[in-house]
Amino acid sequence: MAEGGSECEQRHLLLNREHHNGNITDPHWLHDKKKKDREERQSIVLWRKPLITLQYFFLETLITLKEWTIKLWHRRGFVFSLLLLVAALSAAYYIEGAHQQYVQYMERKFLWCAYWVGLGILSSVGLGTGLHTFLLYLGPHIASVTLAAYECNSVNFPEPPYPDEIICPPTEGTEGAITLWTIISKVRLEACMWGAGTAIGELPPYFMARAARLSGAEPDDEEYEEFEEMLEHAQTAQDLASRARLAVQNLVQKVGFFGILACASIPNPLFDLAGITCGHFLVPFWTFFGATLIGKAIIKMHIQKLFVIVTFSKHIVEHMVSLIGAVPGIGPSLQKPFSEYLDAQRKKLHHTPASGAPQGESWLSWLFEKVVIIMVCYFILSIINSMAQSYAKRMQQRRNSTEKSK
Repeated sequence: MAEGGSECEQRHLLLNREHHNGNITDPHWLHDKKKKDREERQSIVLWRKPLITLQYFFLETLITLKEWTIKLWHRRGFVFSLLLLVAALSAAYYIEGAHQQYVQYMERKFLWCAYWVGLGILSSVGLGTGLHTFLLYLGPHIASVTLAAYECNSVNFPEPPYPDEIICPPTEGTEGAITLWTIISKVRLEACMWGAGTAIGELPPYFMARAARLSGAEPDDEEYEEFEEMLEHAQTAQDLASRARLAVQNLVQKVGFFGILACASIPNPLFDLAGITCGHFLVPFWTFFGATLIGKAIIKMHIQKLFVIVTFSKHIVEHMVSLIGAVPGIGPSLQKPFSEYLDAQRKKLHHTPASGAPQGESWLSWLFEKVVIIMVCYFILSIINSMAQSYAKRMQQRRNSTEKSK
């Protein structure tokens, strides 16, 4: 017993000495230290520490710009070639000639595709909280095209003003001419570009995990740390979330291309874990990105399009409005704004520039615009908080390195 007590005391003395020297190896202490650092970082938000958050955000922005400048300088040959290409395209854009009609057509298509690809990237790239651009932009666009197609009996909307504004063509189609496939074809380009953008946005977790595995360095990413902890405790996981993560990881690891395709083809909030898993187990880039692109830009996108188009089909919308009116007591008062909104949309579809401005927007349109503004503002705030916390993590790592070197 005395020997056991002596050994215990020696162990505590050794741990205290290692703790003092910054070389602590006790896993429980390391776990508590990481948890404390994480809580300290998460407290750095605009509504709690506005001045510190803004200061850290600007410092992190400067560091990020410096890092990107160094990377571009190392790839200056590629940057120079890109600048030459931009100069050539600019010359073709500004020089008058018969080619201008093709230039203008390509400009419209390029900007239209870039717009949706950019929204797709914002939806999945992991900046801040992520911007739900399908609910805010693509979904409403598909719904507007669907309602207009059934009202006009055509999808040949005049360009311009389409896609900025939808109005019926001068010669409308016959009743019943609109099919599900007609509407799908009309919105296919923007939907596929948005899906491709979401696939591109899934690449950072893949590259981060791959680089960490190849270099053996500890990555500056909490999701990857959680992934490694999950691998360590894979056999003892009990809660539903951990089992779901393990299921995704096992599917991707064992099935490969088709496992990634299956995860990418359905709305899956855990797909970031698929990217980290593929990077960690060194799945080839084109296997990961090819499956992700096919799943998100083709399969998943058609599922989401079908859902929106069917939901906003003419008979479904009319039935939903009638069901709202059937609610006891408050039904008629709830039904009125929806009916007014649909009537206003129909009138807008049939107005022409010569007929003057259409009737003012209903309060539903006003409310949706304000919801979009609020969500975009919250997205920007979350980016500021996230970058400030990244700088705080840099400081913590620097402090820990200094303590270890003592």
